[in-house]
Amino acid sequence: MDGIYSPGAASRSLAWATAFYLVLPILIVVPVALTDQRYLSLPQDGISFRHFATVLSSPEWLGSIWQSFTIAVAATILSVTAGTLCAIGCWRISRRATELVRVMMLLPLIIPSIVYAIGLYRYFGPLGLLDRFLGVVIAHGVTGIPYVVITVSTALAAFDPRLEQAARGMGASLSQTLRWVILPRIAPGIFSGAIFAFIHSWDELVMVLFIASRDVFTLPRRIWDGINENLDPAMAAVAVLLILFTLLLLLADRALRRRNEG
Repeated sequence: MDGIYSPGAASRSLAWATAFYLVLPILIVVPVALTDQRYLSLPQDGISFRHFATVLSSPEWLGSIWQSFTIAVAATILSVTAGTLCAIGCWRISRRATELVRVMMLLPLIIPSIVYAIGLYRYFGPLGLLDRFLGVVIAHGVTGIPYVVITVSTALAAFDPRLEQAARGMGASLSQTLRWVILPRIAPGIFSGAIFAFIHSWDELVMVLFIASRDVFTLPRRIWDGINENLDPAMAAVAVLLILFTLLLLLADRALRRRNEG
């Protein structure tokens, strides 16, 4: 009886209950996407895949999906490059000032998105970056840097500095040490940061509403307009596709971590 009511069992039960509570609203989207009605509702006469067919055959939806994907890829490259270099630089210098740098890199996570979006709108206007592909990439890339800094810094915390010292002692240059010793060891952290940066850009809406209008029409923006104009179940179908895509990315991250741990 003591084992049944142990603190460990209670903690696991609470964790599973919390996880179920968080996932339940997401799961409700699935039957709504399979509805046979023309509006957002649960299926009445049977399930239907016509809303998925609508999304996958619509030039508007496909165009927004492609725009979101290309922006997310470009923003992820920017985030990974800047975030990894920042994390490695702070790790190598290891001074009190580097803690301030890390805090500044986390500001996009601390400041509300709408505040950041208003600042970008005022800043991008004179630069001609409003409603431009480059402007959205820069905005998403900068706000994705914190995810990379966090994951790479965590990976560097477990890195043995004697490996770097041994490489330098054997005559390797700084670039060779970085390429052949440091980066391979922290690759899982870089990959995890890339996944989170990609998901952030893929799902981001607030900044797009401020700095984009007609030429840049991402998937979250199209979903937002669809909610305002009509309650098309195609939006639920898109949501299911987004969930599946995000789940695949997280599973890939978990598989890579298990492979490196093994």
